[in-house]
Amino acid sequence: MADVQQFADIIKKGYTFKGESFRLGIAMLNGQPVKDAYVNVPFKTLNRHGLIAGATGTGKTKTLQVIAEELSNAGIPVVMMDIKGDLSGIAAPGEENEKIAERCRLLDLTFEPSGFPVELFTLSQQPGTRLRATVSEFGPVLLSKILGLNDTQGGLVAMIFKYCDDKKLPLLDLKDFIKVLQFVSDEGKKQLEKDYGKISTTSTGTILRKVIELQQQGADLFFGELSFDVDDLMHISDDGRGIISIVRVNDIQDRPKMFSTFMLQLLAEIYATFPEEGDLDKPKLVMFIDEAHLVFQEASDVLLQQIETIIKLIRSKGVGIYFCTQNPNDIPADVLAQLGLKIQHALRAFTAADRKMIKKTAENYPETEYYVTEDLITQLGIGEALVTLLNEKGIPTPLAHCMIRPPRSRMDILTEEEIQQIIRSSKLAAKYNQVIDQQSAYEILTAKLNEAEERTRQAEQEDARKPSSKQQKEKTIFDNPVIRSMTRTAGNTIVRSLLGALGLGGRSRKRRGLF
Repeated sequence: MADVQQFADIIKKGYTFKGESFRLGIAMLNGQPVKDAYVNVPFKTLNRHGLIAGATGTGKTKTLQVIAEELSNAGIPVVMMDIKGDLSGIAAPGEENEKIAERCRLLDLTFEPSGFPVELFTLSQQPGTRLRATVSEFGPVLLSKILGLNDTQGGLVAMIFKYCDDKKLPLLDLKDFIKVLQFVSDEGKKQLEKDYGKISTTSTGTILRKVIELQQQGADLFFGELSFDVDDLMHISDDGRGIISIVRVNDIQDRPKMFSTFMLQLLAEIYATFPEEGDLDKPKLVMFIDEAHLVFQEASDVLLQQIETIIKLIRSKGVGIYFCTQNPNDIPADVLAQLGLKIQHALRAFTAADRKMIKKTAENYPETEYYVTEDLITQLGIGEALVTLLNEKGIPTPLAHCMIRPPRSRMDILTEEEIQQIIRSSKLAAKYNQVIDQQSAYEILTAKLNEAEERTRQAEQEDARKPSSKQQKEKTIFDNPVIRSMTRTAGNTIVRSLLGALGLGGRSRKRRGLF
């Protein structure tokens, strides 16, 4: 039988910190909570990222909810990706029952129901503040990675962006990009090849198909104006608590490319916008990505490398990222190695593959004489987890079988009326939900081509009225001087006065230097 007092002393020493911390739960030994062996989490190391893993129904979401509540109370803004649609209840106070009362007694806590300040966001037509970004803000490098293009195709995308910059053609949404792509592969091909280099028709066709594939996953709803300013994620409520921004993406879980596109753009925007912060006492922003496998499952190798790079670097901006998933192996090994806080709920061993995965998972946790980790992972109860994290010196804490404290907010979803009430009172919804369709590349090029078509028609009518000559050779449309002039100057003669007030997408900041 393990020495309970010795175990308690090890836990208390390992989970006591100089700086500010919060209580996640209480350590357990032999299936029972150990008095005073509290598992605390220091705010100082929460920008080291983390993982919350476990099978369905083991309590992952409630653990995420508890951590988000504590962060908000500490004045730290939180962003949560709500894939399953069950996180909105954090805005409303919870209700005590017998199970909650018993757990609070074991944890020496008083249950105090509380709702937390919430903003609701959406990438689709769901109720909430709309999140958008312009194609220009993505830039050629990030857009090429999202589309999975090779170097030649990526170079063509960079050429298109350069052409649009030079000709002051705003790329706001995907229809702008498609229109320019069609233009440079047909009417404007000679002009671009003269000024920027050879254009492959095969490459333009491939890029167009990739863009259409992205459109089929709902990307048209995401690209456009008014583009979202990530500084609006950093708000603090009037009572000093951090705003919890819930991104409602439960209706795009079957469109992983759309989800990974949004996530990478948001991370890149945060990384590019936020200043270097050094070693803070607590993070500036913490982001939770529920069902994190959706970010990685259809990502190309190049895209995975980009995500891994951002995860490694964004910590210096004071930002922590936490992945919530069923299987820890859903997270690439290079990303997993960057995570400081690991919370492992129960896993189920139904097959030989499951047992192999559980053994591999157990090997990622610190060794301990108090638990047989591989066996314990399959025996954890609901709301219990194996926990280890980095202390203030960056050293892993002892492994603890932890009984997690219950959330103080509602462990259920909001009603439709409650959701509408939050949206009606949101200043951000009023700011971003207005429909804006400024004149951009699509409208400008369409007008220009229509003008050329009309000139061609008039020229043909004039030619038809002229007397014919036997010595005059038959002309093709390409011999028409109007068409030759149009082909040569379609991009150069755009009326810039129409765009003087627009710039490139209504926002002066550019994101092409992100990578």
